[in-house]
Amino acid sequence: MTRFLLRRLLLAVPTLLGVSAVVYATVALIPGDPVAALLGPGAPAEARRELAARLGTGRPLPARYAGWLWHAAHGDLGTSISAQRPVGELLLPALGQTLILAGAAFLLVVTGGVLLGALGAVRPGGAGGRLSGALSTLAVSAPQYSVALLLLAVFAVRLRWLPAGGTHDVFGTGGTPDLLRHLLLPATAAALVPLGLTARVFRTALGAALASDLADGLRARGLSRTAVLRHCAHNASPALLTIGGLQLAYLLEGVVFVETLFAWPGIGRLLYDALTARDLPLVQGGVLVVAVAFVGVNILVDAAHALIDPRVRSTA
Repeated sequence: MTRFLLRRLLLAVPTLLGVSAVVYATVALIPGDPVAALLGPGAPAEARRELAARLGTGRPLPARYAGWLWHAAHGDLGTSISAQRPVGELLLPALGQTLILAGAAFLLVVTGGVLLGALGAVRPGGAGGRLSGALSTLAVSAPQYSVALLLLAVFAVRLRWLPAGGTHDVFGTGGTPDLLRHLLLPATAAALVPLGLTARVFRTALGAALASDLADGLRARGLSRTAVLRHCAHNASPALLTIGGLQLAYLLEGVVFVETLFAWPGIGRLLYDALTARDLPLVQGGVLVVAVAFVGVNILVDAAHALIDPRVRSTA
C-alpha cells in the first residue's frame, strides 16, 4: 500500500507542474497592460515602474514562471496587489469556506445519489425505477444557474424561509444553526448535477450486482432481500467511490458561480473578484491551491479504492 501511494504522489508532481505552467502562462498572457489596469492611465511613472518590477513584466515569461514556482514551492505565493496582503493569508480562510460548502453539497450528493440509485436498481421496471430515472435526468439536465436563481426567488425572496446569501445574519447570534440556514440553498444548487450523475452510476452498478450470479447464489441460500441488497451494495461500492471522488473534486473547483451568486466567501468568489481586479498573484496562487486540492482528492480516492479492492494495488 505504501508503494502504491508513493507512485500516486510521484505521478501527481508532473500533473501539478503542468497545471501551474498552463495557468501562469494563461494569466500572464491576458491582453492588456496589468500595470495600467491596476494603477490607471494617470498614475505617476515611478509608481508604474515599481509595480512593473513587482510583477516582473519586463522579464521573459519562463524566467518569471521559474521564480514564481520556486517561491511557491517554499510556501510563498506572493502578495495580493489589490489587498496588499500575502496571498496565502487570503486563500486559507476562503479555502476553508469552500470546503464547508463543498462538504455539505457532497453529503447531499452521496445521500441523494445512493437513495435514487438504489430505488432505480431494486425496481428498474416499476414506478420507483421510472421516478429514479426521471429525477436523475432532470438533475443532470437542469442548468445550475437557473436552479440557483429559482431557489433564491422561491425560498429567499417569495417565502423568506432562508437567507439569500452570506454565512451568518448581520444582526444574528451566529453559530451552527445560522450557518446551516445560510448553507442550505447554495449547497443544494451546487449538488444538483453531481447528484444526478452519482445516482445514474450507482443505479447501473447496483443493478448489475443484483443481476449477477452472486446475487442468485445468495438468494438460493435463503438470505433475505435486505441481506442480498446489502451484499450487492458492497460490490457496487467501488463504482460509488470512484464517481463520488470525481464529484467531490468537481465541487471543489466548480462552485465559482454558486459562491458568487450566494455571496459565499469561498475561494471561487475570491478568484472571481481577483480576476475582475486583475490581481494576477492572487489568481495564480488561488488556481494552484485548487489544483493541489483536486489532485489530493484524487489520491485519497485511489487509496480508498485500493483498500476496498486489492486488485487495484496489484495492477497499479
